[in-house]
Amino acid sequence: MQPEPTAPEPSVFSSGYLVFRKHPRVQFLLMKHHDRWDLPKGHLDDGETKQDAAIRELMEETGLRPTDVWTDPVFLFSHRYWVAPRKAPTQRAIKELTIYLGVLLQDRNIDCTEHLSYQWWDWQPPHQIQAQTIDPLLECVERHVKQSEQFRTMLGILAERRDPPGDGH
Repeated sequence: MQPEPTAPEPSVFSSGYLVFRKHPRVQFLLMKHHDRWDLPKGHLDDGETKQDAAIRELMEETGLRPTDVWTDPVFLFSHRYWVAPRKAPTQRAIKELTIYLGVLLQDRNIDCTEHLSYQWWDWQPPHQIQAQTIDPLLECVERHVKQSEQFRTMLGILAERRDPPGDGH
């Protein structure tokens, strides 16, 4: 559930990565929790930037290093929603999730340390995986793919062919 526009500022912050690869098809990585699929992400440590937290979580949860992943310099997904904080599970707080978009530069093994397993999902939008955060993120990425030649190039996705306007014959 999205917070109301007049809701207080977020008090819980989390960040992570959506990582793509082309092997042999364009795919993206999700981690398996006991009850859902999720991204490699987690809460920010004190004094940590969102991007530093995203990189740390990516390394901790997948074993991927920053040099293994190209980070899209333009894409940034931010999403706010209500949660029950870990320290006060009977209360509600607004969580702000920030996701960076990356492309695996070469095939690497995933070292799944904090999840049951992982899966590379084929990029075949639209997706219906998890309505609260994953689906809105993937919808945003779908729009970005159409707009970003640099991202398409990194993934080897050819732009949709557009025939030049005809002369009416």
